[in-house]
Amino acid sequence: MKLTTESSVFSTLRHDLPASLVVFLVAVPLSLGIAMAAGAPLASGLIAAVAGGIVAGLLGGSPVQVSGPTASLTVVIAGLVHTYGWRATCLITILAGGVQLLLGAFKAARAALAISPAVVHGMLAGVGIIIALAQLHVVLGGSPQHSGLANLTQLPGQIIAMHGHKVMVGVLTVTVLLVWGRLPKHVRAIPAPLAALLVAAGTAGVFGWNVTRIDLSGAIDGWAPPELPHGDWQHIAGAVLLIALLAGAESLLCCVATDSMHTGRRADLDRELSGQGAANVVSGFLGGLPVAGVIIRSTTNVRAGARSRWSAVLHGVWVLLFALCLGGTIQLIPMEALAALLVFTGIKTISLGHIRKVHGHNEVPVYLVTMTGVILIGLAEGVLAGLALAALLALRRLTRVTVDKREEPDGRLNATVSGSLTFLGVPRLTQELRAIPAGAAVDLDLNIDFMDNAAFEALHSWRLDHERLGGTVTIDELHDEWYALAASGTRMSPAKSPPKPAGRWWLPWAHRRGDAAMTAIECQLTRGAEEFHRRTAPLVRPIFMELATRQQPTHLFITCADSRIMPSLITSSGPGDLFTVRNIGNLVPCAGSDPADDSVAAAIEFATRVLNVHTITVCGHSGCGAMAALLGAPAATADLPQLHRWLQHGDSSLTRLADGHLDDPLDALCRLNVQQQLENLRTYRRVDEQVKAGRLKLVGLYFDIASAQVHVVPALPPAASEPAVTA
Repeated sequence: MKLTTESSVFSTLRHDLPASLVVFLVAVPLSLGIAMAAGAPLASGLIAAVAGGIVAGLLGGSPVQVSGPTASLTVVIAGLVHTYGWRATCLITILAGGVQLLLGAFKAARAALAISPAVVHGMLAGVGIIIALAQLHVVLGGSPQHSGLANLTQLPGQIIAMHGHKVMVGVLTVTVLLVWGRLPKHVRAIPAPLAALLVAAGTAGVFGWNVTRIDLSGAIDGWAPPELPHGDWQHIAGAVLLIALLAGAESLLCCVATDSMHTGRRADLDRELSGQGAANVVSGFLGGLPVAGVIIRSTTNVRAGARSRWSAVLHGVWVLLFALCLGGTIQLIPMEALAALLVFTGIKTISLGHIRKVHGHNEVPVYLVTMTGVILIGLAEGVLAGLALAALLALRRLTRVTVDKREEPDGRLNATVSGSLTFLGVPRLTQELRAIPAGAAVDLDLNIDFMDNAAFEALHSWRLDHERLGGTVTIDELHDEWYALAASGTRMSPAKSPPKPAGRWWLPWAHRRGDAAMTAIECQLTRGAEEFHRRTAPLVRPIFMELATRQQPTHLFITCADSRIMPSLITSSGPGDLFTVRNIGNLVPCAGSDPADDSVAAAIEFATRVLNVHTITVCGHSGCGAMAALLGAPAATADLPQLHRWLQHGDSSLTRLADGHLDDPLDALCRLNVQQQLENLRTYRRVDEQVKAGRLKLVGLYFDIASAQVHVVPALPPAASEPAVTA
């Protein structure tokens, strides 16, 4: 126990303390800027940062998430301050925190993940545009207007009447933010927001520019208790729920995003929601803004090397000490510099990466409707409009019916109906079926997961009419027998059947065949081939006809030979997608290594020089026997000389484990081994050149067998290893 405690303290001092200082430097200017944009006292941003860091850090469920005031709520807070006043807004924040505590107690956190990411990203983009337009007026020497549309329409007049020194401060701040990322690494150790404010404040002070100064005098010690808001309690209750749900949803989505960025303990979402609620209660009572998990601070925290919640807690302590001891230095910061920082931050919320993601899932209309609604109407209205459109599109997808028809060499017509057969799909279904020539012999495959009465009546009537005119219809149901049960008069279940791929190929033989059929392996393989020919081959034959002349995979997939790992299953990939290499321990021997191995090297060479793959993925898994053998020392493979020689390629992973986290050595080694093999790939000259040129991406995956979850494994930090490129 003593050793564990000492290790924890050492890890905190080594990793979490430096990370907390980096996050603190990012948090202070952003907290002040968000408070200014919300029309709240500037000190409220610092109070929220302290409450989010200390309270949410201690009580929350994520080890690396950092909470504080968030830009996504500025529009709501500004409206509440204007309507009810600041002290009443603090009480609304307290009530919202209480709602989050109740939701966390009732285990409702997972429900927030049902919100479409297109709605979330559209909301953030809309809020970012509103903030940018409003603060642009401040940069130009004016005042923000009451709405995003008014800010936009009055911007030309503001540009004409702009004030020289104030504009120069804003332009200087934005310039520093733009160029900071291109400066040498040792200079970029100072966060860009802090550097921009320091440069702007220093320049304005040296040249004596006429700018607006920030005044925090009496803000920290001038505390007053929250007061009851006066007005319609229905609107007040709506505001409480809006803050609770928006802040909670942003925190949980940020929590999920940060989980994919580190290899430590996964987040407890219900505990995180409760921690956010407690932080909001404390923040509101002390006179702070609402608190939520902030992706910018959390990402900075992870990249700075944080390992535990103490980084978030310490960042809150540093903000508190700064506010109490060095608050006077804030008066040197020009208000226009903070406004320029918010303009830059607001524009950055419009992420091209997010737009590409939603475009890939045909959800751009949801994104645009949400963003436009937030800008022109309001935050709640825009989010509701986006949710409504997302629900309509989801309903449309769920009720979409496709009918594929093709003529077989023997003259029979094969038709495959896919989707959920409801009354909404009946017009399309009947149109396609009636186009089948009378008298044709039809093989009808129903690849459906639901059929209501209207769809059954339409399908059954067509079948009777077709057979009456001399045709034949043979129906094969690839899922549960919806048609057969309906035709027999059996009462139908109201639920959809779970999706099952054609032929149920993904089930082990023992689960499909039963013990009676567990005879010779040849028999199992033969029966499996027969099932493939009968049920799956007709569906995939067109795909294989296209692939018959050449392969064009986009990924080289290197994984373990373990029988429980199925690359096509865990990646939802199909024929022609993956160029796969499997070996014991998913190892990649370094170029020119001893003992030599040409098999993996040949696959890498062929994939990068001939196939021109875009990605090389190394996929490890939990409970890997090869890693267990490495941990067991040479004695574990004493009777297996060939395996012993092969596992020497994993010695570098075992060496790295000595400095790692040892709560679960096998799991840690399995994950670390993936990172090491990504490093080994860079020893191949062709791979290294393509990665540096941006034409090739290296990805690490980790498959947790027990939970059937695939996690992204981040590459080792560049400073951890610089592999030697040999060939």
